This record gives sequence, structure tokens and C-alpha cells, in this order.
Amino acid sequence: MRPSLTSCAYVRCIKLGNRNYYLYSLKHLMEDSNNVASKHQAFDVSVNVNESKCFDDDGRLKRTGSVWTASAHIITAVIGSGVLSLAWAVAQLGWVAGPIVMFLFSFVTYYTSALLSDCYRSGDPVAGKRNYTYMDAVQANLGGLQVKICGWIQYANLFGVAIGYTIASSISMMAVKRSNCFHKHGEKAPCIVPSTPYMIMFGVIEIIFSQIPNFDQIWWLSIVAAVMSFTYSAIGLGLGVAQVAETGKIGGSLTGISTVTEMTKVWQTFQALGDIAFAYSYSLILIEIQDTLKSPPSEAKTMKNATLISVAVTTVFYMLCGCFGYAAFGDLAPSNLLTGFGFYNPYWLVDIANIAIVVHLVGAYQVYCQPLFAFIEKTAAEWYPDSKFITKDISVPIPGYKTYNLNLFRLVWRTIFVIITTIISMLLPFFNDIVGILGAFGFWPLTVYYPVEMYIVQKKIPKWSRKWLGLQILSVACLIISIAAAAGSFAGVVSDLKIYKPFKTT
Repeated sequence: MRPSLTSCAYVRCIKLGNRNYYLYSLKHLMEDSNNVASKHQAFDVSVNVNESKCFDDDGRLKRTGSVWTASAHIITAVIGSGVLSLAWAVAQLGWVAGPIVMFLFSFVTYYTSALLSDCYRSGDPVAGKRNYTYMDAVQANLGGLQVKICGWIQYANLFGVAIGYTIASSISMMAVKRSNCFHKHGEKAPCIVPSTPYMIMFGVIEIIFSQIPNFDQIWWLSIVAAVMSFTYSAIGLGLGVAQVAETGKIGGSLTGISTVTEMTKVWQTFQALGDIAFAYSYSLILIEIQDTLKSPPSEAKTMKNATLISVAVTTVFYMLCGCFGYAAFGDLAPSNLLTGFGFYNPYWLVDIANIAIVVHLVGAYQVYCQPLFAFIEKTAAEWYPDSKFITKDISVPIPGYKTYNLNLFRLVWRTIFVIITTIISMLLPFFNDIVGILGAFGFWPLTVYYPVEMYIVQKKIPKWSRKWLGLQILSVACLIISIAAAAGSFAGVVSDLKIYKPFKTT
């Protein structure tokens, strides 16, 4: 039986202005109408299709995301290079506080993410106005100066992530070189490798990939990056399990590392909080993920279920990686499990893991920077609409591929951005400290404060009520933790700067 014209399975829905057009596929159009015209012609026909089958309430094409696709997006975004520092973080906190702190961060992340998911729609939770981005949600619920502050924090955090990823990738590339050196000359060989050439190499790669015009055109890069993140995380976990099984000993203590001074212990404990916070951060993209979900059920309900699943999976994975890494090395757990050379053999497996890290970070750099690129370019076009340098695209034919639209402003501005982040990375190549700073800087405002404040406004929670007080206490407690984590991470940077000579070795 031939499909009906009213089936959206065979109709492409397009909204132009105030009218909806349904473009029926050429094959079925010819079958249904017995049209004998040339197959090379295109046919635009208006078909009597129920609009609700093709469009959502905001006039956009029907969203198709589910709880499983949302969970996959969240897990892909969360499980990244931050997992490599968890063994070190647990080593600072010990067997008692380490797992407890990770569990508390997971609970706070889930709870505030659930609050944030209720802010996707303004007014009615089912039919209210949609907020497509985090900034849109802040604008709709808080407005005014809050939007500008949120924007500065968001984009500064994205800038910092670019620096952190440049550092992490160069360290992994150096680790491959050193791993082969240790294998050839022995574990006691100096095998000193300069970091600068590898940072420049990574920067050149990112300059090339940054010329991909839009976020939706890097989907293939995101898929590759996601596969790589699971690859190196699984290798790190497997090596930790193998180490414990081989020695038959579980390292570490109940209170964590004790071979340092009391003040160093305090700073490193604070820094560990920042590392764990960074490993759980994904609020920046929660609203964007929620905007892909179909309804019914309501987007908020689906997003809460997806958040519960993904945070639970992530927490189990983090517990395994952090705790087995600590069990394997005890107080000597490295700040980066795969590049601090807790593991030397099998060297080829360590090399594969570090190569996977580099490939993942190439993609992750673009995923996090594309929103910042788009914001700057959109703002520039609004300020200078008549500037051909900013708005004009030059068609560049690429043999075997479609024509590439080269924009001079995009070429210059994105290249300068990558160069700046690369130079800063050369000056501060401290993976663990940078991870802690990023976690501290983004955790409280983006994961806790704004979701709490927007939820209070959205649900009209009375001031000084029991629920209002509980939410404010949670916000203040997380603020204190973020300040402590930032202080510990900055202290780590100062300490590392005293013994590091830029542009030579690391």
C-alpha cells in the first residue's frame, strides 16, 4: 500500500515567513500524481498535512530527542579529560572524604540540573515560551544586569576551557614521546621533552578546524571525540584495576596524603574540590540539550530522567577511575593518570590512550569554542552590518567537495583567538591547577547560583519560606566551596611557577 500524502514520513516541512510549505519527495510525488515530467525537475506542492505532525508549538520542525539521546549527550559532554585528575583528587581527600565528596558533587549537580530543566519554558511548564539557550533562560527569568554577568562568566569559562584543553593535549603528546623514550632507555632515563612545539602543533590544528563555520557542521568531530573519551577513560580504569590485581595491595589511607606540610595539605585539598567540580560541569549546555527533546511528555520531565541516568552512570565511572587510581598508587597518584606516568607498561597501550586524549581534545576544543565564535561574529555583524570584511563570504571551490564559503573576519578573528590561547598555555602549562581553576570558576555561578535563582523566580517561591531558605543555604555552601577551590588552585599555580621555566621543559 502506498503511503498517504498526509504522512510526515514522506513530507519535508519548511516554514517560510508566516506560511508552511510541505515539499513532497520527487519519487512519491510522481507515483501519486502519475506525473510524467522529467525526473530532473523539482516539484513544490502544497499538501494537506496536519501542521502539528511536522511543527512544534514554536513553529520549528518537530523535535525528536528522547531520554536516551539526552543521556548520551550529557555523558559525552561530562566524561572528558577531567576524569584523569580524579585519582589525584581522591589521594588528597582520602578513602573517607574522597568518595563522599564525589557523591555530594553528583547529588548537587543532579538537583540543580533538575531546577534548571524547569526553566526551559517560561510561564506554563508545558506550553510556555521556550528558552533555547542558557542565556535565554537567564534573560527570561532574571533579566537586566544578571544576563550580562552570566554572559561574561560563560564566555570567560569557555576561554579558560580552550587554554586547559591546549595544555592537556600538549602534555599527552609529550607523554607519548616520553613513554617511547622510557621503553627504549629505561624508566630512570631523564627523557626531557619540551612542551612548546606540541602546543604550537595543537594550535595549528585548531586554527584549521576553527574555520568550520557553524556548530551543526562539527557533529562528526563530536562523535569521534566522544568515542575517544570513552577509550582513554576505559584504558585508565583498566590499568588501575590491573595494577591492584598484580600487587594485591590497596594503596592510600583514610585521610589522604600525609607526606606534605599542613598548609600544603589544605591547599591541595581545596584544589581537589575544584578538580571534582570541573569533572561534573555541564550546565552550560543543558538547556541546548533540552531543546532537542520531543514532547509529550514535557521536556522538563524527560530532561530530569535523562539527568538522573547520566549523572548516575558518570558517578559510577568516576568512582571506579578515581578510587582504582588511588588504590593503585596511593599517595603517589599522579595529577594526570595517563601522563603523570603512574603507568609505564604496556607502553603501547599508554600511547593509544594519550593519542585518544589528543583526538578527543581537538574535537572538544571546537565544541566548547563554537558558541563563543558564533557570539562574537553575530555581535560584530550587528554592530557593523555594512562592513564587507565582516559580512561577505568568498566562495572557494574545493576539488571533490562542495564550495567553501570563506569569511575574512572569521578567518582573522578565530586565528587570533587560537594564537592567544596557545601563548597563554605556554606560560601556564599546569594541567591540574588549570582544571581546578576552571572547576571553581564555573561551578557555583553556572551550576548552582543561576539555576537556583531562576527556579525561585519561575516557581514564585516566597522569600524566607522554608524552601527558599534551603535553596539559599545550598547556594552559599557551594559558593564557599568554589572560593576554597579557587584559592587552592591559584596557590598551586604560584607554587608551580616557582619551579617552572616557561618555553623550555615541563
